[in-house]
Amino acid sequence: METARVFLRSFGCSTNLADGEVMAGCLAKAEFKLVEGLAEADIVIYNTCAVKGPTENRMIDLLKKVPKGKKLLVVGCLPLINFDRLCREAHFDGVAGPALGDKIIEIVNSVLKGEKVVALEGADKAKPNLSLPRVRLNPVVGIIPISYGCLGSCAYCCVVYARGRLRSYSIKEIVERVKADLAHGVREFWLTSQDTACYGRDIGT
Repeated sequence: METARVFLRSFGCSTNLADGEVMAGCLAKAEFKLVEGLAEADIVIYNTCAVKGPTENRMIDLLKKVPKGKKLLVVGCLPLINFDRLCREAHFDGVAGPALGDKIIEIVNSVLKGEKVVALEGADKAKPNLSLPRVRLNPVVGIIPISYGCLGSCAYCCVVYARGRLRSYSIKEIVERVKADLAHGVREFWLTSQDTACYGRDIGT
């Protein structure tokens, strides 16, 4: 069976970029071929951002430009923040939330089989294992989520709808990730989250 070719692009915050690196790593480990051009791909994955109106508009415009013959999987924050608009204005073969980790493999396989995938249930509670493989955007920069979600209820912010309530990683998990990245040549670390200031309040750290 010919190896499926995947075009994956991530947009938005550093946490979303980290999620994209992990998806790429998991797909590569599962022997999918990551390609640099949309034209050569069997499936297109856009890891979206929708934190502000103009950003959401750019994402929708980008999705509309994907040729109809291409399988399109829309993941990230947009499907949870404005699913109705996504359904109304864009053609897609599958949608899923952010921080998919290795779940991306099953979702991609289902889309390639011709299934219409809507994998949004529990997406705002996702917390993938920090030890999962990744393909870094920059080989010397390690982007490490220290938590997902936040404790706020800000009326002006839509991020909580996509990322949910606070879910922190333990210090041990974070340190182990740093050590592993150092062993693979990383020299700069970005510790990222939706609300770094509230890190650990859910686990008593």
